[in-house]
Amino acid sequence: MPIARKIRDALGSQSMIRKMFEEGNRLKKEHGADKVFDFSLGNPDIEPPPAFHRVFLRLAREDRKGSHGYMPNAGYPEVREALAAKASREQGVQIDGSHVIMAVGAAGGLNVVFKSILDSGDEVIVPRPYFMEYRSYVANHGGILVEVDSTGDFSLDLDAIKAALSPRTKAVLINSPHNPTGRVYPAGDIEALGKLLAAQGEAGRRPYLISDEPYRELSYDGIVVPPVLSAYDDSIVVSSYSKSLSLPGERIGYVAAGPRVPDKEELLNALIYATRILGFVNAPALMQRIVAELTFAKVDVDIYARRRAAFTGILDEAGIAYAKSEGAFYLFCRVPPRKAVGTGDSPTGDSPTGDFPGDDLAFVKHLKQYLILAVPGSGFGKPGWLRFAYCVDEKIIKASGAAFKKALEAW
Repeated sequence: MPIARKIRDALGSQSMIRKMFEEGNRLKKEHGADKVFDFSLGNPDIEPPPAFHRVFLRLAREDRKGSHGYMPNAGYPEVREALAAKASREQGVQIDGSHVIMAVGAAGGLNVVFKSILDSGDEVIVPRPYFMEYRSYVANHGGILVEVDSTGDFSLDLDAIKAALSPRTKAVLINSPHNPTGRVYPAGDIEALGKLLAAQGEAGRRPYLISDEPYRELSYDGIVVPPVLSAYDDSIVVSSYSKSLSLPGERIGYVAAGPRVPDKEELLNALIYATRILGFVNAPALMQRIVAELTFAKVDVDIYARRRAAFTGILDEAGIAYAKSEGAFYLFCRVPPRKAVGTGDSPTGDSPTGDFPGDDLAFVKHLKQYLILAVPGSGFGKPGWLRFAYCVDEKIIKASGAAFKKALEAW
């Protein structure tokens, strides 16, 4: 029997990140892992902080009755209270556990939110570039993703967002620190966006502001990620511990609604119901109990800062321009102007002298011949750019310098 047309279409244009990740695995088998410079997947390689292992082992040894049974769909009450205290500190508001719904990672949380708020044909505005799965998350629940440009330094373009607002706008979705650019939206921009959406509400439909914040605790140079829940009443934060505790495989996160969100009870009941009917049922029990004890813990962000410094040095030497990364672990780079085509063989045995048109897809293909893997900006809605993830060993980053030099000489 045939599969759904929607899924068939999605499979035909599946995530460029995953495609490059699979290509990286193939090349590592062929050339050796130390010869391949795979910067494609944002998969944290730093081990969780020591406190995680201590709490994990203690809780795993406990023989507490019912600890592996069903729980309230929203999560353990004591866990929700602990995370409400954490969110209150970060967001400059006071919320209690009733405002928090435990989620199966930030991806699960976003799907729960969209299931809860979207009717067919509702629009969600997102600044471009954006994490490529957003389009699928919105489409999963009948919505339409509306892309708007960012400014030249990848800040929020409030005029572009204002122009895109319509009676069908149900939400504006932002992500800070940002994937793929590493941008942290300043407090003034968040406050201005809140005022813009409040004004839209006075004129008609009041949109939600949804902030996707899995990288909140990964910022550099003393930059503090500003709060969203205190900037706008109809705001929802979605986060996870995939990056802050380096637990992407454990799929644990949460959704937090602002203290003044209208119709709070109805929204939270919808989030709980969506958690159940989407098949999550509840977030993983053991991980809930662990993160409740680790609300002040995080990975050593200085490791990522050193990697950022090493990578930007290599890109500077190679002549590749990039956006300043203020958080997360990505560098978003402009495809360099094409120079005279070189000669000689690439490490893969393919000739680098093919007729590349100079766009991001061609440049990523060119880099692959030198065993450098990146993700084209087209996958993030921004052609002409590409993304490198520096959540890899610093030795790999430093060893890639010669390959970058050769690749750029032949471009």
